[in-house]
Amino acid sequence: MILIVAVLVGLIPVVPAVIVFLRERDKAPTKATRDLVLGINGFNAVLGLMATGIAMVWLFSPTSAMAAGSAQAAAADPYATLAAAISTGLACVGAGIAVASSGAAAVGAIAEKPESFGRSLIFVGLSEGIAIYGLIISFLILFR
Repeated sequence: MILIVAVLVGLIPVVPAVIVFLRERDKAPTKATRDLVLGINGFNAVLGLMATGIAMVWLFSPTSAMAAGSAQAAAADPYATLAAAISTGLACVGAGIAVASSGAAAVGAIAEKPESFGRSLIFVGLSEGIAIYGLIISFLILFR
């Protein structure tokens, strides 16, 4: 039952691409099929594979192998380790998206007005801080 739930959760990000395919298949079947396969530049497929991989590793990793690293890991709650991994992973994905947009805007602003370098650097640094917040939350979850 848990495996079925993990697979379904991994397939959730692919749902928007399937909806677009079903809506557009009558007008342009070739374009609809290409959009389904690529799914917004492959984002849906990558997100689905990532969720499926995390679920499979979490479900099929033996507790004894995870506890072999340290004595503290033997008493670790598997849900706590999953929550820590998700908080760090999603924070890093969010920081990457934020840095991509703010970094591009910062480069454009610096090219037009070089004296705005300091302000642009602050905004890019603030968006990088999102990943550190996720890491802090994962430490709070693991070492409670």
